[in-house]
Amino acid sequence: MRITLAELELHRIIASEDFASGMLDYRDTQFRQAAPLKIDVTAELLGGEIRIHGHLATRLETSCDRCLGAVEIPVSRDFDLFYRPLETIAKEVEVEIPADELEIGFYSGDGIELAEVATEQLFLSVPMKVVCRPECRGLCPGCGVNRNLVSCACSPSPEDSPFASLEGG
Repeated sequence: MRITLAELELHRIIASEDFASGMLDYRDTQFRQAAPLKIDVTAELLGGEIRIHGHLATRLETSCDRCLGAVEIPVSRDFDLFYRPLETIAKEVEVEIPADELEIGFYSGDGIELAEVATEQLFLSVPMKVVCRPECRGLCPGCGVNRNLVSCACSPSPEDSPFASLEGG
């Protein structure tokens, strides 16, 4: 669905859309959409800006950064976004954006694709470091077994550590 300026000039738009797994382009990310992504939005024209606010929800699957086990991440996010026409910023000139405008995005053409809003908000929902649980013990650096499932016989000697060269000296 495309939210267009022409339609927003007539009235605000209230929309709801479901995106099945595989419909959105997550650009080679390390997660997979495990459930339909549902997005509900209200869009309106405020001066020269498009305001889109709403909620999205889905579930993602990825791997734990410590043990490589499967992790499911529930996503439920409210958002309130403002977009300006791309033409309002200077071309090929570095511009410092004031702190109060850091939440403003830009669009080109006649409007904004709802799929792009959903994808952007989903990216912002994924934690930088994913762990299956806070007490995850990860993989053994010696033999590679998942230390949450198996106790290995590797001795944790300090000189075997990849960080040994950083220690004092």
